[in-house]
Amino acid sequence: MPARVKIMCWLLGLMTLVLATVVVVVWRLLLVDVDDRVNRALEQETTEFGAYAETHAGDAGAVAESHLRLQYPDEHELHLAVLSGRVLVQRSEVTYALEHDRAVLGAITSSGAPWGVAATPAGPFRWAKVHTVAPQEMWFVTGYFEDGVRAPVHSTVRVLVLVSLAGLLIAALIAWFVAGVVLAPIRVVRQAAAEITEDDLTRRIPVSGNDDVAALAKQFNSMLDRLDRSFRLQRQFLDDASHELRTPITIVRGHLELLGDSPQERAEVVRLCTDELDRMARLVEDLLLLVKSERPDFLRPVTVSLPELTSDIDAHLRALGDRRWVLDSIAEGEAVLDPQRVTQAVLQLASNAVRHTTSGATIRFGSSVDSVVSFWIADTGPGVSDESLLFSRSTGLGLPIVKAIAEAHGGAVRVSSVAGEGATFVVEVPR
Repeated sequence: MPARVKIMCWLLGLMTLVLATVVVVVWRLLLVDVDDRVNRALEQETTEFGAYAETHAGDAGAVAESHLRLQYPDEHELHLAVLSGRVLVQRSEVTYALEHDRAVLGAITSSGAPWGVAATPAGPFRWAKVHTVAPQEMWFVTGYFEDGVRAPVHSTVRVLVLVSLAGLLIAALIAWFVAGVVLAPIRVVRQAAAEITEDDLTRRIPVSGNDDVAALAKQFNSMLDRLDRSFRLQRQFLDDASHELRTPITIVRGHLELLGDSPQERAEVVRLCTDELDRMARLVEDLLLLVKSERPDFLRPVTVSLPELTSDIDAHLRALGDRRWVLDSIAEGEAVLDPQRVTQAVLQLASNAVRHTTSGATIRFGSSVDSVVSFWIADTGPGVSDESLLFSRSTGLGLPIVKAIAEAHGGAVRVSSVAGEGATFVVEVPR
């Protein structure tokens, strides 16, 4: 069952329960009110007759007749005076002629109770009576036909039921419309999810409002962003792997295909293949590092002492090559960062400087702190000819790794270079 229909059914079910409860309660209250009015009227009529009979002496028939002439019964009310041999009556024209129903009259006059309900062809007759014996035995009976008295109540309840049904119909239409409006973004989410494929993750859901459905759309868009980034990383990894590993694989295959029988040649080929395999292992590690840089657990930031970190990095640098390593400055204080990743980034920059300089060349290293923590490597090599391609993976994975580490910290990498006079690379991370 569609969610739209479920919402409408739940709403209609709740409204039906509430309206049914209201109708039943109103119906019962109206009936209780009618019964109470009838009982008070019966008590009043019997009391009035008793008082009238006490103050008017004479023939019982004459007293009853004079009292009945003073009465103006309601449409469903009846007054009777039952004497031996005759019945005096006062009623409206539309009221059932109970005076001719001797069986019912006999049951009422013979009853030992002062009031009760008798069954008649016109429905239940609620009665009350006064029995006098002086100067002549007589029964004064007054009562109401319940069906007639209760008819306005039933009519009111029928109207209430019809109004409730009309209200339910209107509520169903409104619920159908409102549910459609509320569920519209969810339908868009479902349609978007059905249209998304591995090759097209660019579709997004327009978000409007601040309700739960808008929050769902935002979360869905965020999920699409993560999926898109994940697929892009996978494609980038495959592209990088195919690009970077093709050359060493080709070299290893070529040497193995041309391998001769000479022991010296075999040893040389084994050495060359081992070097290429080592390079392939480093390439795979670098590729995996770039993929991991997008994960939330890529960094493990801790509070570190900047002087200690600078000294540790400087000690590692001096083992990279035969260069004149100069420590320019040491930052003071502490910072929250991942010391291993920062060290890795600086060593990548230093390795890049070593590759582009000759033995004995000067390479400067230092750190400083103000609004950000900066680590830099400055060399005296040929400089950077095209900074736009500097961090492209087509030129190698070292500098992209440095950039990934800096951006994972929320920082950046800056480079300044003059052709022929070397280059300075700066890694900046928030303190």
